[in-house]
Amino acid sequence: MTTATRLEQLFRLPDLGEGLTEAEIVEWKVAVGDTVTVDQVVVEVETAKAAVEVPVPYAGTVLRLHAEAGTVLAVGEPLITVGAGAPAGVDGAARGPRPEEEGGAPRPMVPAVAAAERYREEEQAGSGNVLIGYGTGHGPTTSRRRRRAAAAAGPSASAAPAGAARSASAAQRPGAVDSAAPAATATASHAAPRTSAATATASHVPRAISPLVRRMARDHGVDLTGVSPSGPAGVVLRRDVEQAIARAGQKASPSPAHTAATPAPAPQEPTTAAGPERIPLRGVRRAVADKLSRSRTEIPDATTWVDVDATGLLEAKKVLESAGTGTRIGLLALFARICVAGLRRFPELNSTVDTERREILRHDGVHLGFAAQTERGLVVPVIHDAHLMTTAQLAAELARLTELARGGNLPPHALTGGTFTLNNYGVFGVDGSTPIINHPEAALLGVGRLVDKPWVTDGQLTVRKVTQLSFSFDHRVCDGGVAGGFLRFVADCVERPAILLADA
Repeated sequence: MTTATRLEQLFRLPDLGEGLTEAEIVEWKVAVGDTVTVDQVVVEVETAKAAVEVPVPYAGTVLRLHAEAGTVLAVGEPLITVGAGAPAGVDGAARGPRPEEEGGAPRPMVPAVAAAERYREEEQAGSGNVLIGYGTGHGPTTSRRRRRAAAAAGPSASAAPAGAARSASAAQRPGAVDSAAPAATATASHAAPRTSAATATASHVPRAISPLVRRMARDHGVDLTGVSPSGPAGVVLRRDVEQAIARAGQKASPSPAHTAATPAPAPQEPTTAAGPERIPLRGVRRAVADKLSRSRTEIPDATTWVDVDATGLLEAKKVLESAGTGTRIGLLALFARICVAGLRRFPELNSTVDTERREILRHDGVHLGFAAQTERGLVVPVIHDAHLMTTAQLAAELARLTELARGGNLPPHALTGGTFTLNNYGVFGVDGSTPIINHPEAALLGVGRLVDKPWVTDGQLTVRKVTQLSFSFDHRVCDGGVAGGFLRFVADCVERPAILLADA
């Protein structure tokens, strides 16, 4: 029988799109030795945008996983190696004699085939040469022992003809002395004692793992090499050292007065704290840190705010819900609708700044982002072409993207391309903030919680539903007049939603 060659096929981290240059290994779905098929998901990675499952384009046996979970890889770096094909036979006898067994020279192996053959031998032998976290088999090792025996016998067998030839040639020379045998005997006689001595030393040296045990032995002058260990795997325990100290005391036969005067061992010093915990910035957390740091570094932002009476907006919400549109319309959808109308009136705020070319890019369409808190951290899904949607359509898209975000299933394109961001931090029970602009956008509107507050309406003091609106803007794209005009328009629409009908 013959053995099919398993050629190595290296699969690198693919381009995940949307300008993403790296990803973090979250979880491997396969282990070394597993069989995979084409387009089978083998790993889950986390990018700055979302968690992505990556399929492999090859079929075969997993030979290597090139990164552990938690490792950040750049696009194009090795991810997984798959061996194509499968061995048709396992038993060496069934494969037929090798060239060297027939007396010929061994054929050179190409690196890929050699690596596959090496992996196959290690896998069968349970060598442990695998990724940390994945075990190896512990099955029968008869084949490995046979290989070792053959390897040990090989040099002797090959050396015998050479030695015979040397002896023959030496016998033909007059006065020649055959010193090969004595030299070999002497070498073996010297090597054997060294080997046995090293083995004996390694087997009798006890191990004291605990620092307390080592310190106790050092303070009392106990030689650990003379202590009989009672712990598992030859580990010296504290009681072993105490027994050695007691035996040494009995040999010294100290007087009662001397024994009474012997000071007790010094109390152990309390261990100090290891210091603050270091948590690496990875995945979404690192993406948020990078984007917000860049925003603070590049954008000269300013923030303005105003308190508004949102009672009228709540009444409009109830009317829409009772209209039977089939879609639940929440306050966030109403604020989204108001922002789209405001950006239509103040297009300066629907912009980004090209710092390299020193230009302001004013966008035609509104791609509205909204902040969503998930288990993975803060993400900003984007409603593309929000200016073309009705209020009901905005509400449906908000619900869809929110569900995807909470499940960690947002595609990368749903997290990029925004031109304006809406942040409803009132769900956390706070009134206001100074929001950081979502770079490279030029503005962000924040909405605080709705609370009952005294409010003057038509000259009368009443209790109304009041919220605070905070607006941060890039001072490079506009002055305070534009920012104030936008915020005032939003506030007026919150207090009198009928104003939106003018732009319907």
